[in-house]
Amino acid sequence: MLRSVAVRCHVLVKLQRTYATPAIPSAIRQLEKDGARVLRAVQTRIGTRNEVLAKAEEIARARQIKDLEPLYEAWISWTKTRESLLETFPLLSDPDETMRALASDEYTALYDSLSRYLSTTFPSLLVPPSPTRSLSALLELKAGVGGSEAALFLTDLLRVYVRYATSRGWQSSIVQSSEVTGGGLRDAIVEIKGEGAYDTLRWESGVHRVQRVPATEASGRVHTSTVTAIVLPLSDEVEPSGDDNLFKMEDIKIEVMRARGAGGQHVNKTESAVRLTHIPTGITVSMQDERSQHQNKRRAFQVLRARLMDIKITQGIAERRETRRSLVRSADRSEKIRTYNYAQDRVTDHRIGLSLMNLQSVMEGDGIQEFLDALRKNWEQEIMEDVIDDTK
Repeated sequence: MLRSVAVRCHVLVKLQRTYATPAIPSAIRQLEKDGARVLRAVQTRIGTRNEVLAKAEEIARARQIKDLEPLYEAWISWTKTRESLLETFPLLSDPDETMRALASDEYTALYDSLSRYLSTTFPSLLVPPSPTRSLSALLELKAGVGGSEAALFLTDLLRVYVRYATSRGWQSSIVQSSEVTGGGLRDAIVEIKGEGAYDTLRWESGVHRVQRVPATEASGRVHTSTVTAIVLPLSDEVEPSGDDNLFKMEDIKIEVMRARGAGGQHVNKTESAVRLTHIPTGITVSMQDERSQHQNKRRAFQVLRARLMDIKITQGIAERRETRRSLVRSADRSEKIRTYNYAQDRVTDHRIGLSLMNLQSVMEGDGIQEFLDALRKNWEQEIMEDVIDDTK
């Protein structure tokens, strides 16, 4: 207890010495006033790190120290930059014109550096690393209202995500799809394998609305159709096991049956289709696209595991922070998240109010990246706000 108090006092004295300089320029005072909440959160984290360091017997907390090192190093750099700026400030009034000019350039560079620490460096380091950052993704697309036009739009969206996955160096493969007479898809499940795929694409979950004139519409009337996207976390494990941390085998009802639909001589001849039912949740997964029962069973368990993991992650988010509204909303698959208006050449994300007046860049190019970057930045800002609120 005494040692902990001593450490806190030592940290407090150092902070007081750092900020005890009498000649603090008003610009710096304003900068620190604007970033006071961020600085307070950083100082709290640094104090935690120093307390942990003082307790050498708690080896188990070594990882916590390691996680805080980047923030600590940034804080040391911030402190040195601030001291250099304060040392440069008097030189702005130096009688020598050349010295004043050099000091002005140095002062501007140091001030800009301090500003970046408050606006970018510290906030990024305060956001804890995502526990799902290494996971791949399973993307489910389902046609909603709009009939055949919704099925055609689903096909368009599918191409967008497959193209984006390729541009990121991820592997994508269609696990299952159902075609519609006349063109398009009723639904599709896509496996996107690559580190960070889930964390990047998770913001795509929700209802995507398209407003355009169908090719078959003679009068030129605009139709509104929807497609629901569900992005699920995908782990590397695909084979069922008795000690799975997401389900118990005795809770799984396995049914086999003959596959239905087009597919050549194999379909309807053997019992290769598989349906899994997770009894506690009622989740049902059917798979028949593969040629063998074993392959369909493997795929079905893959989808089931992804859906159960998604439930686990969503519940964890709600339990940790019920007021973290953006993340709770992202789990609401009935929410309209984006509109694709072909007549106005516009794509609007309703969650962050961002509109891009170049629809083709989203559907045929890399425009989707702008939305994904903005959504991730919005999420990180809200996480940072939670971190700051927790330090009050």
